[in-house]
Amino acid sequence: MKQIISKISKNSIPSDRLQKSKKEIADTIYQLVEKEIRKYSEVIKLEFGGSYAKGTWLSKNADIDIFIKFKKNISEEKLESISKEIGFTSLKKYSPYVRYSQHPYVEARIKDTKINIVPCYDVKIGEWKSAADRSPYHTKFMKKSLTPKMRSEVRVLKTFLQSNGIYGAEIAKQGFSGYISEVLILQYGSFEKLVKSISKIKENQVIGKTSNQFDTTIVVIDPIDDKRNLAAAISNENIVKLILICRSLKAKPSLKFFKTKTLKKSNKFWKNLLIVKFEFKTRSPDIIWGQIKRATTSLSKQLELEGFSVLRSKSYTDEQKEAYLMFFLESTQISEIYQKKGPEIFRDDSTKSFITKNLKNTELMWIGNDLKIIALEKRKHTEAISFMNEFLQKNLNVGIPKGLQGDFKQGFKVFVGNKNLRKSIKEEASELISVDGTLLPVSYTHLTLPTKRIV
Repeated sequence: MKQIISKISKNSIPSDRLQKSKKEIADTIYQLVEKEIRKYSEVIKLEFGGSYAKGTWLSKNADIDIFIKFKKNISEEKLESISKEIGFTSLKKYSPYVRYSQHPYVEARIKDTKINIVPCYDVKIGEWKSAADRSPYHTKFMKKSLTPKMRSEVRVLKTFLQSNGIYGAEIAKQGFSGYISEVLILQYGSFEKLVKSISKIKENQVIGKTSNQFDTTIVVIDPIDDKRNLAAAISNENIVKLILICRSLKAKPSLKFFKTKTLKKSNKFWKNLLIVKFEFKTRSPDIIWGQIKRATTSLSKQLELEGFSVLRSKSYTDEQKEAYLMFFLESTQISEIYQKKGPEIFRDDSTKSFITKNLKNTELMWIGNDLKIIALEKRKHTEAISFMNEFLQKNLNVGIPKGLQGDFKQGFKVFVGNKNLRKSIKEEASELISVDGTLLPVSYTHLTLPTKRIV
């Protein structure tokens, strides 16, 4: 494994030419923002943050974060309005736009570099007024704590996470952030030790020190705030993927774990894929992703309540105007009848109530072997398309977040399969009916997945 790590480490270090170019961009933007903040007495100073400031950035995704530190007595409204004015004015040559976290911030792109102008309060450690207030402390802590060797190990870990599709803190991904990557390397000392430790990690295991209790699959404590669990923002799916690929890498080290995988696809399960498509008015990517994820979760529950078995689901948006809610169903058609179980016959009042409520409309009623009364009911909908169309027409306020209801009122489409999907959307949808890439190189090498099952 050491040879593999050494090779990845060398390849992940940005070239001298790229480092020079990145520094020129960072210095240019810093000067532009610095010029603007002189107009505002509410602002104390500027600081670089993120992976650029800490020397852990990768060639392919090196954002430059500049934090505007405000006096702590400034209102949130003023912090937001002034920071947006500073961001838009200083980045006016680069087509700036607003992104959202707890507070809005201004973003732009210069060549392949994303620039973030982020507001925060100048507060003492532990006296946080906003989530961004921790970031300058993260930068200082990591600059002081990470050795040059550790910075190289962080780059290896980031490459590993990226290659396996679990890197990125944005809500669309819910993966491992750059900061968590730094925390993990600092905790374990090296990438190899991290792999070995994560391979045998236990459920609810705490990485770091805290006196607090957290209810997540694993717990990763923020070194500058022991009340904060960094793993809370990571999806369970991505945590499990990390564990699996660490086990696989430990069992059989290979460079393939640091390369993006291409899956074989088939058309076998497209007929089981229910898709809801709609268009939305332009808004921040962070907002639309949050809305469609909530809508997908809500509609999954409604499908289950109606009797459709949802095996997997996902959301996707082009972040411009189209969004898709996708559901992989056991079947898009279900039986016209189903059994509704009532109480045990020894529960007198409950039994009378169940019979009274259901006898008139039931097809049949009988006592089951478990001494519970069973009513045979007839479903209104047996096809997923008809159910979803009617539900969205009549129950928007139940199944769709308020922020999306206006978009749905403008129209939506419900269909099964891939005939109405362009190539890029088809690629996204096909993930629902493909073997997860993290399962293919499993360490259980004696097992062979049948070719017909790999889609």
